Amino acid sequence: MDTLPVTEARMQAEIEALRAQHPETQDLYREVCVLLFFRYGLTPTANKLYQLVRKGSMSAPAEALARFWETLREKSRVRIEHPDLPRPLQDAAGEMVGALWQQAQAAAQDTLAQQREEARATMVAAEGLAQSASARADAAEAALGVTQDELRTTQERVVELQSELARAHGEVAAHQRQVDAAAVHRQELQAALNAAQERFTRELEQQRMMATATEERHAGEMKRALLDVDRERGNAGKLQKEIEQMRREMAGQADAHRQEVLERQQQIDALRQRSGELEGRAAELLEQRDLQARELEAMRRRLEAAAAKRAPSTRAAQGSPAKPRVPKTAR
Repeated sequence: MDTLPVTEARMQAEIEALRAQHPETQDLYREVCVLLFFRYGLTPTANKLYQLVRKGSMSAPAEALARFWETLREKSRVRIEHPDLPRPLQDAAGEMVGALWQQAQAAAQDTLAQQREEARATMVAAEGLAQSASARADAAEAALGVTQDELRTTQERVVELQSELARAHGEVAAHQRQVDAAAVHRQELQAALNAAQERFTRELEQQRMMATATEERHAGEMKRALLDVDRERGNAGKLQKEIEQMRREMAGQADAHRQEVLERQQQIDALRQRSGELEGRAAELLEQRDLQARELEAMRRRLEAAAAKRAPSTRAAQGSPAKPRVPKTAR
């Protein structure tokens, strides 16, 4: 920051204080001359006085400035009075002492001006240091804000990953329930298939036994019929017709039995095909479950890596806060 505006402001404040103390125009201009010359080491001019005071006409500061210089010269003249010295020698000695006093006054003014310049330079350096410190503080505050923003972003990402992890857990659990339900359904179908096979085997055995009994009965009847034929040769035509009828009936019963056996075999084939489809679906569900488990494990590793990466920034910005716990996925 430049010190000139500060000096001007302080000077103007002191002039305003003098304005309140000296209502007379000439007195005010005289005091301002004293202030500029002795306090700030500045040579007063009429224009400078008028710019600072702005009171009265333009002749008022010129008149006050002339009186100030006259008074200053009068006070700087030294009178040496001695009864043994002649008057010209007294005047010469007084002028010499006055000149020495003026030189001492000028040297003092120069020293004062040098000290003021040194003080002004020190003030400028201090203000520069203050500005540099303020800039560093602003930069540190901005860096802290960026770090806090990054921390918030990382925390939000952790929350999102945790939500995705929980959702993936739910999906895996749902698929596992589907797999379990499919396995139960497959067991039920397998039990039904086994029961159907056992029932078909029993019915087939019953049909075979019935067919054997029927054949045996027909064979006995055939024997009896042949005996009847031998005994009753006269009724051969009638018996022949009855035999043909019985043969046709037996052939029809055999065809019906074969058709029923074929239908039962088709039912068994359909049940076996359905069982194969269910086994394929169960294998697909198991494969999906394994894939989702692998994706869940990869997501958990990314989450742990993100948390580990965030830990140094968190300790630098907030004094090493505790690392957030990430739930591990149960395989």
